[in-house]
Amino acid sequence: MAQPFLKIPLLDLEAQHRPIRDEVLGAVTRVIDSQKFILGEEVATFEREIADYCGAPFAIGCASGTDALSLALMAAGIKAGDQVLTTAYSFFASAGAIAQIGAVPVFADVDPVTFNLDPERVSEVLESMPGVRAIIVVHLFGGCADMDPLLALADDHALILIEDAAQAIGAEYKGRRAGSIGHVGCFSFYPSKNLGAWGDGGLLTTRDTHTAERLRALRNHGSTSKYVHQWAGLNSRLDALQAAVLRVKLRHLDDWTQSRQKHAERYRALLAQSTATLPCPSNFQTRHVYNQFVIRSGKRDALRDYLAAHGVGTEIYYPLPLHLQPCFQHLAYGTGDFPVSEALSRETLALPVYPELPEQDIAYVASLVHTFCSGSGEHGGTDSRSTCGVS
Repeated sequence: MAQPFLKIPLLDLEAQHRPIRDEVLGAVTRVIDSQKFILGEEVATFEREIADYCGAPFAIGCASGTDALSLALMAAGIKAGDQVLTTAYSFFASAGAIAQIGAVPVFADVDPVTFNLDPERVSEVLESMPGVRAIIVVHLFGGCADMDPLLALADDHALILIEDAAQAIGAEYKGRRAGSIGHVGCFSFYPSKNLGAWGDGGLLTTRDTHTAERLRALRNHGSTSKYVHQWAGLNSRLDALQAAVLRVKLRHLDDWTQSRQKHAERYRALLAQSTATLPCPSNFQTRHVYNQFVIRSGKRDALRDYLAAHGVGTEIYYPLPLHLQPCFQHLAYGTGDFPVSEALSRETLALPVYPELPEQDIAYVASLVHTFCSGSGEHGGTDSRSTCGVS
């Protein structure tokens, strides 16, 4: 007879919603009663609150994180045919936004510990491709990229540096919040994010007054006053209902982040005891917010199957690196061009880390990972030190 096992989802949004249900419904009712659904004071208030949270003078709401990236590129004056450098290992939007406005994605490889752009690899690409006009730096999985050398490269080459902080709200680099370091920061409020809306939503941050004014116009068809359009912008406005939901959730975000951090530490402790290697965040990542908790395994797919067979939800972020995506075949990249990104695509697996995850569930997941990696799991495995490093 099969042994009973727990059912542990990768993410449980119902568990998040239950304790704040009345707060959120009250905020939504306030907007419904006002009958003011597009932009307005609800959005403006949220923008002020999130700007303060991120340590940036200006915040501009928009319809999605992908639109935030597109708007940032448009505000920077990036045009069709311009080259924009970004990571080969990220969600598609990081490169997709570049292609969507007609610019050309240029890729660089990532650091094997942080999974973020490797400044040395970026420097090599910039030396060989002097036409690059901007860099999109992704703070992947809730940990910041090494920004100081990347900022220095941007300054040396006169480039715009855009932070894709879609997975990193509240994360810090040497004490500075994600989205407050580069020229423009871009955020997503997709429901699975640490700060998630009840649908799509996004936001941009900047320190520059002129850029903020241009972004506000570009999100609203490029209009600076009614029926006057300085630029051909987007229809990408954050609606008031989403802003109301996000204002409630923002009040709880630090508590949720603290829970994610405690869960990560618990995983590290349990997996360390079980001989799995456990590299910690880099010293410059002074606040990691764990949008995902990602392990690496040389037998990733078998490990995922093993966990699924024992009731544990996981996800692969990301099974195909960006330079090998079918839509970018015309860029003439090939297998082997970015070996770290390609290895991560073969080996990474995200474990449950959501704030409400019970401690006994963490222990259960960790015991399964250890069992598999020690070679005694249902599907076998190899020594955990060589196949199951945790990041």
